[in-house]
Amino acid sequence: MTENDPEHGYLLDNRQTEAGIRFGALSKLFDPVTFRHVDELGIGVGMRCWEVGAGGPSVPLGLAERVGPTGAVVATDIDVSWTQDVVGGVIEVLAHDVAADPPPGGGFDLVHARLVLVHVTDRAEALRRMVGALRPGGRLLLEDADPGLQPLLCPDESGPEQRLANRLRSGFRSLMAGRGADLSYGRTLPRLLREAGLEDIRADAYFPITSPACAVLEAATVRQIRGRLVEAGLATDEEIERHLANVATGHLDLATAPMISAWGRRPQSP
Repeated sequence: MTENDPEHGYLLDNRQTEAGIRFGALSKLFDPVTFRHVDELGIGVGMRCWEVGAGGPSVPLGLAERVGPTGAVVATDIDVSWTQDVVGGVIEVLAHDVAADPPPGGGFDLVHARLVLVHVTDRAEALRRMVGALRPGGRLLLEDADPGLQPLLCPDESGPEQRLANRLRSGFRSLMAGRGADLSYGRTLPRLLREAGLEDIRADAYFPITSPACAVLEAATVRQIRGRLVEAGLATDEEIERHLANVATGHLDLATAPMISAWGRRPQSP
């Protein structure tokens, strides 16, 4: 998968201005979950971390706080435009395709990817490379969506506004699937980590049912894909404008797809 291919790449192009809004909303929604896991895994001073598909700056910055001046954080993505401003100190930012490029060298105590692999065409190869980058005893923390487990934008479909929202979300899922996204990938993470040879596998799931950040995320997402929705006959411009107005009222209880967090440890060398 290549970001620059308009027909087959990542649907939510990071070069669009709405991407920064989306990254901010995702940070508010999911950073507390991510860093709860990071802290429970004991990631601390002096450790080396690889943040895969960093997107926005919040996770690299949070990892940098934990590893301190003697640690290192390598943040990679196909498009690094949203993380360039955090380069310096212990943070290194690299343009990198996790499924095609060799992992950054040196070995890592933590490799983390959030909402990345569901969009990667060669997920198995990307996972193999991330596991291979772990030091003995290192931890892999993968967090990915599973829209198939909870496909609705409005779980409480109580009126026409909610029905329209759910229909547009269904169209979004169709576009994602057409780009190669696996909409049931999140639930497979524990098994995949076990099959990769990791130990101490654990997992949980989280999704908000209503939050101001959900509304911000939805509006930015719809604005990014509105042209695709209309071109595919999945919605009209009038329906999209009506939905955005409904979201702006703050009266819709908007949810995200569940984010499955799964983690495991590379065995110590014999």
